Amino acid sequence: MSTPKKGILLINLGTPDSPSVPDVRRYLNEFLMDGRVIDIPAWRRFFVVRGFIVPFRAPNSAKLYQEIWDEDTGSPLLHYSVLQQQLLQERLGEEYHVELAMRYQNPSIASALAKLKQMNLESLRIIPLFPQYASASTGSVIDKVMELMRSWPTFPEMSIVNDFYSNELMVDVFVENARKHRPETYDHLLFSYHGLPVRQLTDIDPSGPHHCETAGCRERIDGHNRYCYVAQCYATTRLLAEKIGIRADQYTVCFQSRLGKTPWVQPYTTDVLKTVAAKGAKRLLVLCPAFVADCLETIYEIGTEYATEFKALGGEHVQLVESLNDHPLWISALENLAIGK
Repeated sequence: MSTPKKGILLINLGTPDSPSVPDVRRYLNEFLMDGRVIDIPAWRRFFVVRGFIVPFRAPNSAKLYQEIWDEDTGSPLLHYSVLQQQLLQERLGEEYHVELAMRYQNPSIASALAKLKQMNLESLRIIPLFPQYASASTGSVIDKVMELMRSWPTFPEMSIVNDFYSNELMVDVFVENARKHRPETYDHLLFSYHGLPVRQLTDIDPSGPHHCETAGCRERIDGHNRYCYVAQCYATTRLLAEKIGIRADQYTVCFQSRLGKTPWVQPYTTDVLKTVAAKGAKRLLVLCPAFVADCLETIYEIGTEYATEFKALGGEHVQLVESLNDHPLWISALENLAIGK
């Protein structure tokens, strides 16, 4: 009988199986019907998502996915995620078994857990691939894993990585990638994070309603705002800015990918573009430290959409700093997360 292995399950957000409209529609339906993503009553969410958002958004999103889809490797997010899984497996060796899953679509969490269930695991470590904690990302992954494992007759020793917003090796990769573009030659740097509805932050503190303005989330992170997404984003930014060697007036934290008309965390990236352009900035360097692999939100939203918008405002160039992808230091960071260092 083989010796039980230590299981590692990497989980990223997800991607359509192809850039076709039916596959994008299927992906958006699963993603947006998640009650942690659009946190409104189920009947209303069904009506809004299935009746309005997806029918109109799927054809447009399919065109965007076609812009970033590689003829040989397909989805950039899936391509880099597979590389991360393979390289981590090589680092950890035969004592471990590393599986990859996506919260939405394929490879599914259900299929990955089915494989792991048959392995008589000694332990299982879940690593949601989101540096900063949010209920709509890490929280949703944990929720789904728990739902799917509910029927397991026995459980291996389990642990979950809630966040890694201050991971030194992760920070070093972003800094190294930024320095390739010579930050000193740019007028301003943007740290653009994925947006989040403000209402999703109010319940993160069990002692009462949470408000970033009164909790000082943009200046500090402590026990009081430990699980605040905004506080973690600003904490990551401070670490990056210090290592890159830039002052507070040389960069701006902003939030992209807003959906709907309800208030989301501000400032919005699109508004910051207008502000810095009005001040005369011509060249912007943009880091996206909420993503561990380049994807639609980085390659297209920043590299194409916002770049075009900035030029229309009088700017000259927007340079996207590549994500962690398959960088060796990032694989080292994953190795440390996997073994609990």
